[in-house]
Amino acid sequence: MKKVTFKQVAPFLVLIAVAVIAAFIKPVADYVPGEKDPQYNTSDIAWVLISTALVFLMTPGLAFFYGGMVHRKNVLSTMIKSVVAAGVVGVLWVVCGFSLCFGESIGGFIGNPGTFAFFKGVNSGPAWGAANTIPLSLFSLFQLMFAVITPGLVVGAVAERIRFTSYILFTVLFALLVYAPVAHWSWHPNGFLAKMGALDFAGGTVVHITAGCAALAGALVLKRRKSHLEHKEIPPANIPYVLIGTGLLWFGWFGFNAGSAVAANSLAVSAFGTTNTAAASAGLAWMFFDVLKGKKPSVLGFCIGAVVGLVAITPAAGFVAIPQSIIVGVVGALVSNIAITIKQKSSLDDTLDVFPCHGIGGMVGMLLTGVFASKAVNSLGNDGLAYGNASFFFTQLKALLIVVAYSFTVSFLIFKFINFILPIRVSEEEEELGLDFTQHDEKYSQGTLVVTQKDGLVAEVDAG
Repeated sequence: MKKVTFKQVAPFLVLIAVAVIAAFIKPVADYVPGEKDPQYNTSDIAWVLISTALVFLMTPGLAFFYGGMVHRKNVLSTMIKSVVAAGVVGVLWVVCGFSLCFGESIGGFIGNPGTFAFFKGVNSGPAWGAANTIPLSLFSLFQLMFAVITPGLVVGAVAERIRFTSYILFTVLFALLVYAPVAHWSWHPNGFLAKMGALDFAGGTVVHITAGCAALAGALVLKRRKSHLEHKEIPPANIPYVLIGTGLLWFGWFGFNAGSAVAANSLAVSAFGTTNTAAASAGLAWMFFDVLKGKKPSVLGFCIGAVVGLVAITPAAGFVAIPQSIIVGVVGALVSNIAITIKQKSSLDDTLDVFPCHGIGGMVGMLLTGVFASKAVNSLGNDGLAYGNASFFFTQLKALLIVVAYSFTVSFLIFKFINFILPIRVSEEEEELGLDFTQHDEKYSQGTLVVTQKDGLVAEVDAG
C-alpha cells in the first residue's frame, strides 16, 4: 500500500473541520415579509431560481466544451477540473466566499468575511437594490454559480499538464484572492468600481477578464507542453462533445445574463434577446472569417465563435439594445479570432485559447458597453460614447485596466506560490501517458488499446 503524505491528507482534514464547525451553527427561521416590509415577488423568485439552475448547467457544459477539444488521453482530467469547482467553491462560498463578495464593505475593496460566515444572516430578508424582491439567500445562490464557473474557465489554458491537487489549491486561492475582491469592487453597492460608475451587467469583468488573465498567468508559469514544443497538432478528442458543450453553454447563458436582471421583467427580456443575438452573429462572423482566410467552415469555428459572442455580450447584456448586440458579437469574434492567430505564432501555450477568447472577449465587451450602453435600455445604466458620453467609455477603460493588472498579477503569484509548495506540473512521463490515467487512474478512450510502459508507469492508451 502506497504511503499517504500529509499533503494528501490535508484537504480531507480541512473538509472535516468545516463540517464539524457547520454542525454547531444555530439554525435561524427564514424571514417572512410583514405588512410594512417589502414584499417578495413570487414571479421574480421563480425566474431567479430557474436562472440559478441554468447557470449551474453551464459548468458541465464547459466540461464538454473543453473535454471535446483536448487529446483523447486527457478528456476526463480536463472535464473533472471544470466540474470539481462546483464542490470546492460550493463549500467555500458558504464558509466565507459570499461574505467576501457581498458582506459589509471594507473600504470598497473587500467584504467583511464574518458578515455572512457559514451563511449567517442570509435568510434574514430581501437582497438589496434591484434584487429587493427576492430573498438574500436566493441572491447568494445565484451568485454562487458565477463563482463556480470562473476558475473552471482557467482549466482550458493549463489543460494536459497541471496536477489535479495543484488545480484544487489554485481554485481555492483564486476564489478568495481574485474573484472575491473583483466581484466586490464591481457588484457590491459600495464597491469602488461600482461607485466609480463602471458597469458590468453579468460578469464580463468579474468572470471573463479575471479568468482570462489567470489563464495567461497559468500558461506562463506552467510553460509549454512537450507536444507544443515539438509543434505536434493535437486532434480534438470528440467534436460532438464541443457541440453539446456549446449548446449547454448557450442555453445556460440565458440564466447568466437575463437572470442578472434579478427579476422577471422587461430588462430580463432585453438581456435574453441581446444574449442570443450576439452569440448568433459571433458564430457566423467567426465561421465566415475563417473562410476568408482560406479555411473550410467548421463545427469548431462556429462553436468557438458563438461562445466568444456570449462572452462579449455578458457585460453589456442589460445595457445595450438588441440591434447593437450584433456588432458586439461580430467585433468580439473578429478580435478574438485575430488574437488566436497572433498567439499561434508565439511561444505561448494557452492550450484551448482561454485568454484570446475569454480574456480579450471580456475586454471587448467591457469597452463596447462603454460605446453602446443606453439609458433607454436601462435607466440605472449610462449612455455610452455612441450617444455623446465619452466620459463613461473612459470609465470602462479605467476599470478594465485595473482589473486586468490586478487579476494577472495576483494569479501569477498564486501559480508561483503553488509551484513553490507543490509540484504544479506533471512529469514528462505522466504528460506523455496522459492525465486521465496518471492523475485519476481512469480512461476515456474506447478504441484499440495498447500497453505503454515508461519508467515503471503502465497505462492503456488509445492506439489512435
